[in-house]
This record gives sequence, C-alpha cells and structure tokens, in this order.
Amino acid sequence: MTAAPMPSMDPAIFAADLRDQFLAFLDEHRAAMDGSLEGLSEAEARASLVPSRTTLLGLVKHAAFVERVWFDEAVTCRSRQEIGIPATPDESFILAESDTITSVRADYRRACEDSRRAVASLGLDDVVRGNRRGPLPLRWVFLHMLRELAQHCGHADILREQVLAAR
Repeated sequence: MTAAPMPSMDPAIFAADLRDQFLAFLDEHRAAMDGSLEGLSEAEARASLVPSRTTLLGLVKHAAFVERVWFDEAVTCRSRQEIGIPATPDESFILAESDTITSVRADYRRACEDSRRAVASLGLDDVVRGNRRGPLPLRWVFLHMLRELAQHCGHADILREQVLAAR
C-alpha cells in the first residue's frame, strides 16, 4: 500500500476554517480505508483473521454503510430500507458472493462522494434530524465519523499486516 497524501498536514489546512479541517481529516481517513485493499488478492481481502465478521473487504463495505448512515440517513431522513443499506451495522460486514475488491471500492468511493455532496451546503452548527439518536449538529457527525474511520483504519492496518505477513 502506498502512503496516502496527508491533507491534514498541508500548511493551508492549519489556517483553514474548522469545517475545512474536518473535511481534510475525513478525506485522509477515507483514502486510508480505500487504500487498505490496494494490491491484495480477492482471497486476501476476504481472509477471516478474527472471530468476528471483520475482514478487510468487509471493513470497506462497512465504511460505505457508515457513510450512508451519517450522510444520507441523518441528513435526508430517509430510512435505511429506502437507502438500500442493512438495518444494523453488524449486517453491513456480510459479504455477498458478488462483492469484489473492485466493486466494494467503487461503492465506497461513491458513498464518500455522495457524503461530500450531502453536506456541501451545511454549516457545522446545522442540525441533521434523521439519526436514531435524534437531532445532532453536523460538527458532532464529523467528529463521530472521524472516530469511526480512525478506529476502522486501525483495524484495517492490523488485518493488512497479518495478510501480508502470511504471504
């Protein structure tokens, strides 16, 4: 995996407003999640190395789910069924036979682009009303997404290290 550019280290980001800083960090983590599958075989991406359903391919699929929960469901108030995503986070890790590195990465990239568009006109203090927790300011959603992506990027790093060590 090649090192992803780190937008958060760009000197312009230090002086940017908080919203742009959040977006830079989100995009940095999104790129790391996407890159976790780089150069792997389909079998390596599907390798089950822990007792849970967590695989590298499943993590990226789950990350697309998370994007849709927080930037579609929460923003648009559409139900998960309307969006076409699983009802629970655990189900979002389940891989279909048709899931491939290419298809899951493409879906994840689409979800991230859709997320960017969904919040393009919103400010940090704008409230999203479609989450099960109730109304939340966008800044909370950004912070939660950073936490979620950072956690899953850490999982992906460890799984990828295990996969590569097994080669």
